[in-house]
Amino acid sequence: MGRGVKVAVIGGVFAVMVGGAGYGAYNVVSAVNGGSEASASEPRSGPPSADEVAETTEGFFAAWEKGDASTAAGYTNNASIAGTLLTAYAEDAHISDVEITPGTATGTAVPFTVKAKVSYEGATKPLSYRSTLTVVRGETSGRALVDWEPSVVHPDLRDGDTLVTAESAVPQIQAVGREGTVLSKDKYPSLGPVLDQLREKYGDDAGGTPGVELAVRHAATNAPDTPLLTLTEGKPGKLETTLSASVQAAAEKAVKRYGESSVVAVKPSTGEVLAVANNRQDGFNAAFQGKVAPGSTMKIITAAMLIDNGVTSMNGPAPCPETATWQSQTFHNLATLRPDESATLANTFMRSCNTGFIKLVDEKPLDDSSLTREAQERFGLGQDDWQTGIVSFDGSVPASGGPDRAANAIGQGQVQMNPLNMASVTATAITGAFRQPYLVPFDLDGREPATAQGLPQGTVSQLKQMMRLTATQGTAVEAMSGLGGGDIGAKTGSAEVDGQTVSNSWFTGFRDDVAAAAMTEEGGHGGQAAGPIVADVLRVGG
Repeated sequence: MGRGVKVAVIGGVFAVMVGGAGYGAYNVVSAVNGGSEASASEPRSGPPSADEVAETTEGFFAAWEKGDASTAAGYTNNASIAGTLLTAYAEDAHISDVEITPGTATGTAVPFTVKAKVSYEGATKPLSYRSTLTVVRGETSGRALVDWEPSVVHPDLRDGDTLVTAESAVPQIQAVGREGTVLSKDKYPSLGPVLDQLREKYGDDAGGTPGVELAVRHAATNAPDTPLLTLTEGKPGKLETTLSASVQAAAEKAVKRYGESSVVAVKPSTGEVLAVANNRQDGFNAAFQGKVAPGSTMKIITAAMLIDNGVTSMNGPAPCPETATWQSQTFHNLATLRPDESATLANTFMRSCNTGFIKLVDEKPLDDSSLTREAQERFGLGQDDWQTGIVSFDGSVPASGGPDRAANAIGQGQVQMNPLNMASVTATAITGAFRQPYLVPFDLDGREPATAQGLPQGTVSQLKQMMRLTATQGTAVEAMSGLGGGDIGAKTGSAEVDGQTVSNSWFTGFRDDVAAAAMTEEGGHGGQAAGPIVADVLRVGG
C-alpha cells in the first residue's frame, strides 16, 4: 500500500461539526432524537428498548449509506473517532454505493450485511462483508447510541486502524511449499498473518509488481497492511518456503478441534518448518510469537540438564514423593499420580512427576544458572537471535533464585515458550543438533541462523528413549495411540496461569523425522487437547 496516501489518524482528536453555534447543535441533537419534547426531560436509563435499537440503527445505517459521516457519527457514543473512520471509509478507501441490510436483532446486538463498490483510478470491484453493532444507553445523554468499535465499519478493523485503497506498498507474493504447491490464505486460513509478514519482508525482492487493493492500514508499528480486496492485479513474485502443503493442511484441521490452539511442525534433520497453524479469535500468531509457561514439556530440557551435569541418568534415581518443598514453597503432583520413592528418572519423566524434578534441582553442581545455560548452550533458546524469516520469539529461560528456580524446572515460574520453541526442543533432543527453525531459505536474504553446541549423544539416546516410553507407557499413550508404524515419542505438559481456572494444555512429540508441538489455552492436561492436535499432525507428517 503506498505510504504516501493521506489518511486520517483514528486515535486523534476530531470534532464533528454540527452547527456554527450552540443553538445549531441543539437543533441537530433534537432532530436525531426525533424532535420530541422528551429531549428536554430527564435522561432515560436502563437498556435501550427494541424500538430504540431499531430507530438508532436505522438512522445510523441511513447516514452511513449516504456518506454523511458527521450525522452517522452522531448516532454513536464516540462521535469524534467514529467520524474520522467513516470519513476515511469514503475518501481514503474509496468505498461508495453502500447498501446495508440489518439482520434480526438479538437484544441490543444487531448483525448486518454491507454491500458496496470500491473504485480507484478507473477500476471498480464489488465489496461485501458482515459485521455487528450493539446499541447502548449514552452515559450522560441517556440516548440510545451505537457502541462505537472500529469493527462496526469492518470486522477486521481494530483501534487505530483505517481502510485505504491505493497501489500496494509491496507486490503480492505467491508463496509455494516444498512440493511446489501454492499456499494461499483461502486454502490455509491460519497462514494469513504469516503470508502477510512474508509479503511485507520479501515482496520487493521476489520479482513481482504492485497492484491496487483495498487494505487495512494497521496502527501497530511495523504491522503489514492486511489486503481485503484486489482491484487491479499486479504480478505476484514467487517465494519458496519450507512449508509442506500436506502437513499444513493437517495442522489447519487439527487446531480446529479446540479454540485458542496453536501448533508447529519442524523437520529435525534440517530445521525446516513444515507447518504453522493457529485457531485464535485475536488472529495472533501464538505458534511463533507466544510467550507463556510451557508446563511439563520443559522437563525435556531439565532432564537434559540433570544428565549433562551428572546428577542422575535415565536409569538413575529420581524419587517421586507426594510433595516437595523448595525454599518455603511446596510443590505437588497431579492428584492421580502415585508417589514412588524408588522411581528412576525415566519413570519420573514418563509419569510427569513434578516433585521428582524439584528434589533434584538442588543437587551439586547445579546452581541458579544451570537451567539457563542448558537452554541457551545446548538447545539454542533465549538469546534473541533466531532468524526464521518472520517475527518470532525464541524462548526465555532466565536464571532464577528462590522458588522460581524450582518452578522453572517444571515449566512454570519465569520460563516462557511457544510451540515453535518446543518443537525445536524436541528436534534437538532426538538428534543432538540444534538446527534453528526457519520458513524461508537463509540464502534468500543472507540471514545467519542461530547456533548452539547441541547435546552429547549419550544424553540424546536417554532423552529419546524416555520420550518413547512416555508415548507408549506414560502420560502420552492415549494421544499417541493409533499412529501406526514409525519411531515415536512425546512429552505432555499443563501450565497453570494466573486468572485461569483451567490450565493450558501442552504437548510435544516426534514421529521419525517430524517433530511437532502444540498449546491450547485452558485446554487442561497435555493429552486432553494439545496431544490430539500433535498426533494429527504427526500422523500425516511422519
